[in-house]
Amino acid sequence: MKKVSRRDFLHLMGVGIGGVTAAQLISGCETDHPSPTKNPEPSLTPLQPLPTSTPTPSPQSTNTQQPTPPEYPYLVITHGEDPEQHVRQGIKALGGMERFMKSGADVIIKPNICVPYHTYEYAATTNPWIVGALVKVCLEAGAKRVRVMDFPFGGSAKDSYRKSGIEEQVNAAGGEMEIMTTLKYREFDIPNAVSLQKTSVYEEILKADLLIDVPIAKNHGLAILTLGLKNLMGTILDRGAIHNDFDNRLVDLATLVRPHLTVIDAIRTLMANGPTGGNLSDVKVQNTVIFSQDTVTADSYATSLFGLLPQQLGYLVNAANRGIGRLDYQNVKIEEFNING
Repeated sequence: MKKVSRRDFLHLMGVGIGGVTAAQLISGCETDHPSPTKNPEPSLTPLQPLPTSTPTPSPQSTNTQQPTPPEYPYLVITHGEDPEQHVRQGIKALGGMERFMKSGADVIIKPNICVPYHTYEYAATTNPWIVGALVKVCLEAGAKRVRVMDFPFGGSAKDSYRKSGIEEQVNAAGGEMEIMTTLKYREFDIPNAVSLQKTSVYEEILKADLLIDVPIAKNHGLAILTLGLKNLMGTILDRGAIHNDFDNRLVDLATLVRPHLTVIDAIRTLMANGPTGGNLSDVKVQNTVIFSQDTVTADSYATSLFGLLPQQLGYLVNAANRGIGRLDYQNVKIEEFNING
């Protein structure tokens, strides 16, 4: 073996140290600037319901903090005698109609216009002044048009619209009454249905920018109560099919037809012999209106007006279990107003 001099040894060590330093520099550059990789395709997620409150954004700097957006109530309850003031106070408390629609929106209001032989005093049909006030508020917020429609339980739509008083109030407010003709129904599959796999829905209902569900709170022989979820049966052609497995099929329908806002008329409630009634002794004046984005929560609160619990309505329990809404209305943010005070 050839002997290496001290000078040669130091020279070789200098080369080695330089090599290590270069490698480290190269490694550092690779860490700061990784080689480009192809980003994966973004996954699509379904639209979620509007949140009950908006998280506070992080400060943009140590000196500037964005204002906290308002936290809206989940449920609004109004009490009083003036139907229009019910609507105006309730919608205002939820953040105004502008929170639910943009200017130029196509709006559909779906009341309960049950029969052509009772006026609103018998509490079988939605209070006409509630419906008219909703038309006004939507148009004031910039709606392009507001249509009101239902598929009555009995008799003709034309006669039911007139007798209920709803047609008069809607026309006076600048809205339109629309007859739900059979030509505009279309069959839709219901994904993840438990029992009702498909049904024919009035297509305009599903195409609207804003759908407002406006039932009257009343007794019902099969459903126990007619409220927001039950009122959706007026959007389909074959409502009899729901009766075959009521508590499941009504919820299946509610996964397809999803109102953006529910307003329950409990000014006059039909306490017995529903859904058509006919005896004023069955009517109780409660002067209450319920507002929520969550139909299940609105319905759950409404059961208390009849001395019931939401757990007594099988379809409400099923709807909550399937994630359509909340049954525990006691645990949500509620604002309550006396509009006469």
